Amino acid sequence: MAALKPLLRFPGVYVPGSNDYYGPMMKSPFTYFTGPSKITREPPALPFGELFGAFDDAGWTGLTNRRDSKVLGGIRLDFSGVDDPHLDRDVYAGFPEAAVAADPAPSLRVGVAHAPYQRVLNYFTDGGAELILAGHTHGGQVCIPFYGALVSNCDLPTSRAKGVSVWERNGRRVPMNVSAGIGTSRFAPVRFACRPEAVLITLTPRS
Repeated sequence: MAALKPLLRFPGVYVPGSNDYYGPMMKSPFTYFTGPSKITREPPALPFGELFGAFDDAGWTGLTNRRDSKVLGGIRLDFSGVDDPHLDRDVYAGFPEAAVAADPAPSLRVGVAHAPYQRVLNYFTDGGAELILAGHTHGGQVCIPFYGALVSNCDLPTSRAKGVSVWERNGRRVPMNVSAGIGTSRFAPVRFACRPEAVLITLTPRS
């Protein structure tokens, strides 16, 4: 919370990830390359309630299987969020009704998920999302120069493990940003050809 304190003066929303709920466990780093990781024994629980409470006290909105709207700078942001898909906790709640009602105010529908599993991206896209934000992948964490990520730790294609791309479904095309983030597991504190990042996205009106 000390590291995040400077950001808490801004309006915010949040969704949890597996590393908010559970601490890391010692395991072979090579298992990372066998596909999406799974919890096979009970890991140490973290005080996630205190974390979420601190966000709530700062005025941030939790989007754990929830939808909500915020008006910022005269623009209505309609959010839909899910609990961590990597833990199979996601339940899609749709977007706020105002997002589909006749409202003259400019608006943007934003889908937010920790892990960009394809089923969740499809939920958001079918629901009318105009922007999708996610993380989880660490950008691959260990990448090959001029090639990119070897794994995404979910069913997202490795070519989309970080950065901006477009998710397509049933004729709809939705911009998506997957942040490579800044962290590693304390048992595998290595990033290679994958610089840590915090993302700043500037929205501009369509011409």
